[in-house]
Amino acid sequence: MAKKIKWQEDYWLLLMQIYLRKPIGMKPVYSREMVNLGLELHISPEALAAKMHQLSRLETPRIERIWQTYSSDTNKLTRAARLLREMKGFGKADEFYNGVEVNETWERDWQPLAEDRQLTPVMLILVLNLYFKLTPITMVKATPEVQELAKLLRISTDMVVELLDVYQHCDPYLNRRDVIFTPLQVPCQTIWLRYGNGSPEELDALATQLKEYYK
Repeated sequence: MAKKIKWQEDYWLLLMQIYLRKPIGMKPVYSREMVNLGLELHISPEALAAKMHQLSRLETPRIERIWQTYSSDTNKLTRAARLLREMKGFGKADEFYNGVEVNETWERDWQPLAEDRQLTPVMLILVLNLYFKLTPITMVKATPEVQELAKLLRISTDMVVELLDVYQHCDPYLNRRDVIFTPLQVPCQTIWLRYGNGSPEELDALATQLKEYYK
C-alpha cells in the first residue's frame, strides 16, 4: 500500500458509484471495480476499501451531504462522476498527482508482463498458490484444479501447466537439475521470492481475495 495518498473529496463520488451497484454495499477489496478504480486513482484497493467503510458508516458531515445528494439519484451521480473524469488533467499522473508519493508495486502486479502480455504478476501469484496445493505428478492438464484455475484466469491449461513447471524449477526442495529455457522464469522467480518461503495459509488467504477480480 502507498505510504501516502492524496485523497480528494470528489473521489467519494467514484467510490459511491461502486458501493451503490447491486448488490448494494461493501465490495470485495480485489473486485474488478475496486482494482480498476485503484489503478485510475493510483490508490491501492486496500486504501479504497478503508474509504468505502467510512462511506458505509457516513463517518463525516461531508460524506453525509454527498449521500443525501446522490444516493437516491443514480443518474445524477453518474453525471457528476462523468464530469469529474472529464476534468482537465484527470488521469494524467504527472499533472494530477504532482507531489504525491506513489508506491506502484501493487499497480505493477496488475499490469501485463513484458515476457507474456496475457499474464500478470497477480495471475502468477494464483498459480503459485495452486502449486502448493498439488504434487508434481498432479501438475497436469487433466487435474480438475488446473482446469478450474485456467478457466477462471481465461488462459489455457497448457499455460497453467507450464507455469507450474517453472515453479518446480524455482522450488529448492525439488532440486531439479534439468535446465529450462523460458522467458517466464524470471517473473516466476520474482513471485517465488516474494511468497514461496512465506506462510502457505497467508498466500492462500491472499489468493482467495485476488480471485474476486476474475469472477
